[in-house]
Amino acid sequence: MLAGELYNALDEELSAERTAARLLLKRVNEIPEDEVVTRNEVLKHLLPNAGEGLWVQPPFYCDYGYNIKLGEKVFFNFNCVVLDVCPVTIGSRTLIGPNVQIYTATHPVDFRQRASGLESGSPIAIGEDVWIGGSAVICPGVSIGDRTIIGAGSVVTKSVPSDVIAAGNPCRIIRRINEHSDQ
Repeated sequence: MLAGELYNALDEELSAERTAARLLLKRVNEIPEDEVVTRNEVLKHLLPNAGEGLWVQPPFYCDYGYNIKLGEKVFFNFNCVVLDVCPVTIGSRTLIGPNVQIYTATHPVDFRQRASGLESGSPIAIGEDVWIGGSAVICPGVSIGDRTIIGAGSVVTKSVPSDVIAAGNPCRIIRRINEHSDQ
């Protein structure tokens, strides 16, 4: 699965790992707002590869959690989904808007393979200081460079370089951002 090869998602071990993640997600999503310390402790079990200062507005959903690597001070707004059948790497100080969907999972194009229940995945890498607007969809295999802004509602089907504003369906570069601007 992690190598991006076809695998059976109903495999007993994978199913057990997803169930364990769902139990942690249920706890994260039901902890009252005033119990931030408790939520953070549960998040450490769900997302063991997260840097300091992670902020997650529930509800939050993922497949496994351990395939998500986060830098420091990453923010997920309400209702984000990360299908982490392959690694998802998100750099420090990245802001993820509400309803953002990050999908490493994909299915075969050939209907016979798809009907067999096999699927695959492709890793996603998101740089540092990135801002992803609400309801954006990040597709399998995409990389987003440092300091880039992805507009709300975008569908990112191809990699986007650093220091740009990109938006649309499919997502495309709108303009370049001045590097290291103080404004």
